[in-house]
Amino acid sequence: MTAGRFAPSPTGELHVGNLRTAIVAWLFARSTGRQFLLRVEDLDRVRAGAEEAQLAELTAVGLTWDGEVTRQSDRQAHYDDAVTRLRRADHLFECFCTRRDIAEAASAPHVLPGHYPGTCRNLSEAEREAARRVRPAALRLRTDVGQYEIRDVLHGGYTGAVDDFVVVRNDGVPAYNLAVVVDDAQQGIDQVVRGDDLLSSAPRQAYLGSLLGLPPVEYAHVPLALNPERRRLAKRDGAVTLEALAAEGWEAAAVRSLILRSLGLPDTSLDAALGAFDPFRLPREPWIVDPSHLSSTDAATVPPNR
Repeated sequence: MTAGRFAPSPTGELHVGNLRTAIVAWLFARSTGRQFLLRVEDLDRVRAGAEEAQLAELTAVGLTWDGEVTRQSDRQAHYDDAVTRLRRADHLFECFCTRRDIAEAASAPHVLPGHYPGTCRNLSEAEREAARRVRPAALRLRTDVGQYEIRDVLHGGYTGAVDDFVVVRNDGVPAYNLAVVVDDAQQGIDQVVRGDDLLSSAPRQAYLGSLLGLPPVEYAHVPLALNPERRRLAKRDGAVTLEALAAEGWEAAAVRSLILRSLGLPDTSLDAALGAFDPFRLPREPWIVDPSHLSSTDAATVPPNR
């Protein structure tokens, strides 16, 4: 089985940018004969009722998925197995740094901005033992490369820096970069379509996958939806969720039509959009969403589903 996926975090309602990415991921998967899976990434912050709301929102815009919804919180055994394999291969080391420690050390001239400076990489056993009495350790990947190249359908070859990144937090929770790599491989997901804000993390994840002996995935990082100030779209921008837009007179089908038009696709239905879908004709610039222009009058001009 090969598959694509959409993997939201249950922290709140999905906004139109999230729904747009979900629709694009669905189009990529269906147009290439892949299954389309839905995974809830709930290892971190979770808001009560958010998962149910998000599933309802995806259904409302017409998306369907294959099989049962999976949740990262049910998959700890898979992460533990990956950590064990990395440990045995000496690919992990304990890190006792606080965020402040890292921020101060990372100001050194030889350290790339935002990257780990290697403080705990070569501690002696005596130093690690002393540090364990002060705070619990996170586990970082002991990388042997400074950068790694991935192939992206929309961006072509992309080379990004790879540092000794965290794979298990100091509270024992698997970090995003570990969980997503393990999940995708275990679920047969070989096509990862997501927002281009995550492009820079792809080389880290691909490198980790190579250390675990996992098959490579096909990436497609798509432009985000931004507000008029060209910042990431958020609920604070106004009526940008299905619920808020419904209060302005928008039906879910009309919101879907708006999203499809923003992609340059037929806006009458998902099936019509799928028939015309060509990834190389997708817009390469962000979608600027101005909630002040999304009125009930606008909604009335959007063709209904048919």
